Amino acid sequence: MSEIIKSKIRDIPDFPREGIVFKDITNVLKDADAFKHAIDLLAKHFEKQHIDYIAGIEARGFIFGSALAYKMGKGFIPIRKPGKLPHKTEKITYDLEYGKDSLEIHLDAVEPGKKVLIVDDLLATGGTIDAAVKLVKKIGGEVMGVAFVVELEFLNGRKRLPEDCNITKLITF
Repeated sequence: MSEIIKSKIRDIPDFPREGIVFKDITNVLKDADAFKHAIDLLAKHFEKQHIDYIAGIEARGFIFGSALAYKMGKGFIPIRKPGKLPHKTEKITYDLEYGKDSLEIHLDAVEPGKKVLIVDDLLATGGTIDAAVKLVKKIGGEVMGVAFVVELEFLNGRKRLPEDCNITKLITF
């Protein structure tokens, strides 16, 4: 969708393990114009939708999600790794391509029926975003969509999400 953003993403071979080519978005964050462009594009896509909260997935989803929440005038909800949130939480454990992981959200993060947009930097195999969607729904939120800067289409991550899930991405590899 945007060449300015795509041009800032670099490949890191064999990270986090051999055979994986990691798409590094840190240069998007470092470049003020590229970062602003990414947030502006996401905000424009969702400006006409009624959204109550933006939720971001630890850690890079915090960066994009909180900036988007600020831009749109919405509250921000962190979805974190276990043991990081100080109040009562709901937890979900999910499968990764190389093991298991878990996410948590505060039980009172979303009032029943409130509309939530979930943001992360990248959609790969879909395990993390699928878990985040289930977590928000489990505490009573209505997921209005999921948004990413990058989608790795060849990993088919969107197949793990509900068919009616509004998926937005800025660029595709």
